Amino acid sequence: MERYFRELVEGRRRRACDRLLLLLLTVFSIPYTLVVKVRVALYAAGILPSRCLPRKVVSVGNLTVGGTGKTPMVAWIARYFLARGKRVAVISRGYGGTAEGKTRIVSDGETLFLTPEEAGDEPCLLARSVPGLMVVIGADRHAAGLLAIERLSPDLFILDDGFQHLRLRRDLNILLLDCRSPFGNGRTLPAGLLREPTSAASRADVAVLTRCGGVPGEGSPVAGLPCSRASHRLTALVPLAGGTPLPFPSLKGVRVLAFSGIADPISFFSALEREGVELAATLAFPDHARYGKREIDTICRRRNDSGAAFLVTTEKDAVKLGAYADLLGPCYAARLEMEFFDSRALEKALEKLM
Repeated sequence: MERYFRELVEGRRRRACDRLLLLLLTVFSIPYTLVVKVRVALYAAGILPSRCLPRKVVSVGNLTVGGTGKTPMVAWIARYFLARGKRVAVISRGYGGTAEGKTRIVSDGETLFLTPEEAGDEPCLLARSVPGLMVVIGADRHAAGLLAIERLSPDLFILDDGFQHLRLRRDLNILLLDCRSPFGNGRTLPAGLLREPTSAASRADVAVLTRCGGVPGEGSPVAGLPCSRASHRLTALVPLAGGTPLPFPSLKGVRVLAFSGIADPISFFSALEREGVELAATLAFPDHARYGKREIDTICRRRNDSGAAFLVTTEKDAVKLGAYADLLGPCYAARLEMEFFDSRALEKALEKLM
């Protein structure tokens, strides 16, 4: 259903029944948009309270549902500040974990206190992949920030997926937009992928166009908004059981089963093929999938049926698969990093903040 919905709103489903369903969903998007606009207006007027933290807050978020590369962007910004001697803490909702809704410390920059099953995949991935980065989770991001100040003494915060979290004020609002389709079909949920109407982009201080590899064009899709351009690239294969990362050419001529549980699995599979990986088969699970015996059996069965010699998945999925390393056999996580074509607008905003 998740895949069908994405294909429907992206215009890849063109049957008469599909067009009729999209028309019906468009009717429902009207009250949704009205509610969203009223909510933003209430925060802007101060009727709904927005609280501050006694540290600088950098928000990273988007307008669409999933798939713009927030986690690599948060990691890039965290490394930027850590390299300049700052103590950095990420505040995340902890979506998909059993501790979702609770205020907890995931990592103090050295020790990981929660598992991916408890904290969610993205907070644990950030804590593991960025040495020195502190991570806290909580539905109440203000309370999570106060806990971090009390226990961890950060110099600044990065608010993960924070564009719509208006209850916490931010000093820098970074908006991520997919270069290939910044606003999807231009419609809000449920007739499109937009969480808010496109006019909400005016709240941003700077935009980062992601996935710009091979996409021509310059400038910003939002008039007057400073903009940087970046792409995501798979850089290495990290063994699930631990060990030395491998370059992609090491899989040349080897049949691979690729699987993932992310918002846009097609982009992951396409990225593997661009790196020369021969995909014997692919397997897509729902976003933020929880892996158990049924999922592992499905992966192993598909691997055997396809004749694949290796398994490759995303880093977000890999953090949840450690307990199954022996069952899966040769399995690798594809390391994803952000590369900038032009980071001047973003770096100028970060320098001004410091």
